Amino acid sequence: MSAMHLALVSIGVAVVTAAALAGVAGVTTGWTLPFRRERILRPKLWGAGLLLIAFGTAFFLFLGPLGGTPTRHPYLPFLGIAVNFGGLALQLLAQRPGRADLRSTKSAS
Repeated sequence: MSAMHLALVSIGVAVVTAAALAGVAGVTTGWTLPFRRERILRPKLWGAGLLLIAFGTAFFLFLGPLGGTPTRHPYLPFLGIAVNFGGLALQLLAQRPGRADLRSTKSAS
């Protein structure tokens, strides 16, 4: 493994780990990044989306460009891109208000 490849893999691991940690924090505690707090209405859903994005990025990077040896299944890294789009969809949904809970409303009778 060359020094450049090792540097790129290290950067990839750091980015994926940071995204996964932020996703876990969002899912467990509702914490979001400070510059995104005013737009995110459902932080746990946002954290789940970020976890999917971290997983998809890792899947793409380490089975694709930074994988080292070619695989017999060249389409596998593209599944990581599909998972990224799934995480992005969850994050977009986290910026929209959820459904109103109709069970807790009292009737006027």
